[in-house]
Amino acid sequence: MSRRMLVVGAHSADFVWRAGGAIAVTTAAGGTAHVLALSYGEQGESGELWKEPGMTVERVKEERAGEAERAAAHLGASFEGLDLGDYPLIVDKDGLNGIAAKIREFAPDVLLTHTDRDPFNPDHAEAYFAVEKARALAAGAGTASAFGGPFEPPELLLFEPHQPELCNFVPNVFLDITAEIEQKRAAMAEMKAQSHLVSYYDQLAARRANHARRSGGAKSIEFAEAFQRVTPQVVDAL
Repeated sequence: MSRRMLVVGAHSADFVWRAGGAIAVTTAAGGTAHVLALSYGEQGESGELWKEPGMTVERVKEERAGEAERAAAHLGASFEGLDLGDYPLIVDKDGLNGIAAKIREFAPDVLLTHTDRDPFNPDHAEAYFAVEKARALAAGAGTASAFGGPFEPPELLLFEPHQPELCNFVPNVFLDITAEIEQKRAAMAEMKAQSHLVSYYDQLAARRANHARRSGGAKSIEFAEAFQRVTPQVVDAL
């Protein structure tokens, strides 16, 4: 059965570092993946672009959108930016309803987003609480988005933050991305505004592969991504 994956990031590049492999795994298996960025990270995550003479906010947004679109294409996914602003990212009622509408419209099987805490980047936690609430609103009886008929809320998982120990991130899912690592590398290479992160997340994928192997995964796993499942997993047997 083909899977539908929706990845929601606070900023336009978040999906690449933290879930690029998962997206590529989904699309390689015949599934569909869509990336939704709540902002372009134009204020707080575009330092390299702001070094250019005469740079403007609109130009930064255009550059960041282009980077994200090309990165998503490497992974076989589509990209969309809501342009809600960053540093701070504030999701108001209209923004919340907009996210809920996107969730309902795309109807994902699995939804990936940030952790509920990040002491170094409050935009990430803001995104988590907005996505968590929007997921419920998308399926809630009596809400405008529910009038179109029954809607099953997707599984919710959190992708790995930059400082996991400080963000209450305890991985309980490791995904083998060995076959997709070159796609992820190509996607990361598109993010020129944050090129300093490429080597970090490449090395992290190798470390998480070690954890995956030691957790019972195949010895052939060379690269992996870590996730924390929020929704319970229902099984027929343990």
